[in-house]
Amino acid sequence: MRHPLQARLRAVLTGPTDSAHDAAHGDRVYRNALSIAADAEPVDDVVLICACYLHDLVTLPKNAPNRAEASRLSAEQAVPILRDLQLGEPQIYATQHAIIAHSFSAKVEPVTLEAKIVQDADRIDSLGAIGLARVFAVSGALNRPLFDGEDPFAQARPFDDSTYAIDHFHEKLLRLPETMQTQAGKALASSRAQVLRDYLRMLADELGHAAPDW
Repeated sequence: MRHPLQARLRAVLTGPTDSAHDAAHGDRVYRNALSIAADAEPVDDVVLICACYLHDLVTLPKNAPNRAEASRLSAEQAVPILRDLQLGEPQIYATQHAIIAHSFSAKVEPVTLEAKIVQDADRIDSLGAIGLARVFAVSGALNRPLFDGEDPFAQARPFDDSTYAIDHFHEKLLRLPETMQTQAGKALASSRAQVLRDYLRMLADELGHAAPDW
């Protein structure tokens, strides 16, 4: 069943953005959040849906020097939207915290259940079949090669996910299950991480290399 605020929140996300952080990303994060919340204590569903859809109001390129500020900027820009939706100040503050804490690069610890769920839900969208599509979409936009043709799995070179898309699997994506804040999130993340490992094994086979043990 659709939340009464869902259409209004989606309408906010109509401006230009990259394909990994569009309104469909908001839909998926909210769906993940609902799945996690089903096994959790009661949550403020208004804070949850608002944070899921507004956490990427400001998106910065992955190679931008100030990209760690994107979640704080998103939280600031969310305030007039949240007031227009008639949220009270406690809910606005809680939504801002969840938006700020969702970011991997901001390194802000979530302290509320809603913030923990949103962080897990967003990171889960970087895994599985969707995560696989997103990493290559972002890498393509940055003109990064898929892998080092001589040493695709960094067996004799340092990992460098600022250069090669596949290196990002080792440097971040496959580490995400360890960062989950909720048990339901951890289970879902672990399942979707297996999709990436299966892909790496198939890629290694096609390239004639030994599969990595990431």
